[in-house]
Amino acid sequence: MAVSRAIDKLNDSIAAVVAWALLLAVLICAGNALVRYSLNMSSNAWLEIQWYLFAAVFMLASPHTLRRDEHVRIDVVTGRFSKRTQVWLDLFGYLFFLMPVCLVILYYGIPFGLESLRNGEMSSNAGGLIVWPAKILVAVGFALMILQGVSEIIKRVAYLRGRLDASAFTKHATSPEEEIEAIKQANQIN
Repeated sequence: MAVSRAIDKLNDSIAAVVAWALLLAVLICAGNALVRYSLNMSSNAWLEIQWYLFAAVFMLASPHTLRRDEHVRIDVVTGRFSKRTQVWLDLFGYLFFLMPVCLVILYYGIPFGLESLRNGEMSSNAGGLIVWPAKILVAVGFALMILQGVSEIIKRVAYLRGRLDASAFTKHATSPEEEIEAIKQANQIN
């Protein structure tokens, strides 16, 4: 469980930093649009930095999404099963789908990013940026996803052995009462 907690902490920390990248991307996007339409000026570099930031958000925050059980699921089907059966289905999905796909992408993603870095690959657009940071994000993102997959497997096995409560890895759906209480507390702060 210590390994699982360390992986969870790593991906939570990365997601907290990446949240700022999303804000930066939105600000750059808005600023670029304002300058483009008001002054009739723009740069490919500004467009590409937005792309890089959105790629970073997607690639680096996806493991955090998996950890929080916020990824796309088939709850309509699996919700009819017992919690134990749902955990077995999760394990099956992690072992036979998530991990193999991530390992294949990582296997091809590492040379993909390193080749771009070695060549000092630049964007083909006039005024564009270097490309290798975005390509390296593929390998980094999938390496983090593999780690999070290992963490999720550890938690599911611990649950099946009776050593962990399911609340440690399932999404907590807020009730309407909890949402109302949160709104009340937020209004008291102001």
